[in-house]
Amino acid sequence: MKETILKYVLKNAYDFNGSVNDKVVLGMVLKEKPELKAKVPEVLKGIQAAGKEVSKLSKEELKKKLDKLAPKLLQEKKEEKKEGLRELEGVDKKKGVIMRFAPSPSGPMHIGHAITGGLTSIYVKKYGGKFILRIEDTNSDNIDFDSYKLLPEDAAWVFGNVTEVWIQSDRMQVYYDYALKMFKLGVTYVCTCSQEEFKQYSEKMENCPCRKNSVDENLKRWKKMFDKEKGYKEGEAVVRFKSNMQDKNPAMRDFPLVRINDSEHPKQKYKYRVWPLMNLCVTVDDIEVGMTHIIRAKDHADNAKRQEMMYNALGLGDKFPKTYFLGRYNFEGLEISCSKTKAKIKAGIFTGWDDIRVPFLLALRRRGYQAGAFLKYTELVGISPVDKTVPQEEFWKSINAFNRDIIEPNANRYFFVDSSTKIKIEKAPTKVAEIELHPNYPQRGKRKISATGEVYLCKADTEKLEEGKLHRLMDYCNFEVKKGKYTFVSEDYEEYKNSPKKGMILHWIPVKENLIAEVLMDDAKVIIGYGEKNMEKLKVGDIVQLERKFYARVDEKSKDKIKFWYLHK
Repeated sequence: MKETILKYVLKNAYDFNGSVNDKVVLGMVLKEKPELKAKVPEVLKGIQAAGKEVSKLSKEELKKKLDKLAPKLLQEKKEEKKEGLRELEGVDKKKGVIMRFAPSPSGPMHIGHAITGGLTSIYVKKYGGKFILRIEDTNSDNIDFDSYKLLPEDAAWVFGNVTEVWIQSDRMQVYYDYALKMFKLGVTYVCTCSQEEFKQYSEKMENCPCRKNSVDENLKRWKKMFDKEKGYKEGEAVVRFKSNMQDKNPAMRDFPLVRINDSEHPKQKYKYRVWPLMNLCVTVDDIEVGMTHIIRAKDHADNAKRQEMMYNALGLGDKFPKTYFLGRYNFEGLEISCSKTKAKIKAGIFTGWDDIRVPFLLALRRRGYQAGAFLKYTELVGISPVDKTVPQEEFWKSINAFNRDIIEPNANRYFFVDSSTKIKIEKAPTKVAEIELHPNYPQRGKRKISATGEVYLCKADTEKLEEGKLHRLMDYCNFEVKKGKYTFVSEDYEEYKNSPKKGMILHWIPVKENLIAEVLMDDAKVIIGYGEKNMEKLKVGDIVQLERKFYARVDEKSKDKIKFWYLHK
């Protein structure tokens, strides 16, 4: 057991510059030797002891010892370093790249946005350049007004390197200018055929009669699209791009670029009625900013072809951005639909976009997740056009591991007792227990807890206390259970450690000095208990580890109460 513990402690310390994560090492040990699950307290103590020893070693000394004890573990680390994102083609090393990400303005960002947009963010950080967050809001039918505020805030948090935010409905004149330019080049026309009529022409691979109109006629029709009183009504005219009505792919046949929509727009109200469609807006924006590379969902493959046709028609074919496609992520058991989540918020099922149960970034940030955890996951997955089914358990296992690596060095330890039982340990000394804020970083200092023998324990722990065993209150004292009574034995940890009848080691809260603590769990249930008085020093936003339980973030504080949000184990 000691050898197994030591090799994984060395491995963990070597990988993370001397820092040892007890829980991570415990998982490694139990994976190799599942029979040790019956001895978790003993294994943890062994890990902590080994951790203190290896903390004194340099990086080179760690490597030598690991190479001698378990050389294969060193090889695994070398293989990991070889992994990384593929290089993008045609990058100007001096200018860097110009890239964009355009989440739907139907709500704030969720985990899918963090993963897919994260690739663009990472590449811009890698090469330098511009990262454009684009709010594509020219279709008024599916816009949540709060998105104008929430999307940039989410992007600033999860990506951290957005250089500009473009809102398409604020750029209408630019799109109109390009529409006029394309009329004059003879590559677009105003079509007044009904949808059914055009569909018949498309099915027969025949040109629409409107296609042969002169430039002047198209400009007259264009002007009529803007006239609500005397011009065309909604649905009576659209601008189409002259692609090829004989294209094998029906979706490529003279596709629309502009339509009339008299609905109220969430931001622009009734200021406009002639609305450019996605393919025109995207092409114009990409041209205007000098877009160099695009990472987009593979279900936009046809749109990419349409946009390349428009670049060519404008004489800019050599400027078309290098484009990479991503497969769809299916997160099993996770609802990331904005419309469905919004409906549940309106129905009162969820409290809002930051409800602890929803996989949206507002909620995850409030819980204490770090942006780097999602970006690490993104980097490992990389660019792939293959669709992925990601089970919920597998996804959170990875994200939690990455998040733990980030928060662990700064997450101080505190005692929290829920479903509490009050016990009195007979003849226990009155003392001030001094406990390290972080066992792996003794330089962080200690916290003090006054003890008198009357303590609160977790009810689940008291139910497991066996008579005839030597139990210990962490950093306070050893005790025994005899005929339902709790009796002090000693203060010495070594006596507990070396005892042949070693029992449980427990966290505790003094009855006389404490504060009420609540934890909102990830299923929205609240657990209530006592926290140590030292929690009064915490600030909203602090992330801590509640001993023997889980990580949590301070969400709210009052004079005699502290409220946490559950993060993960």
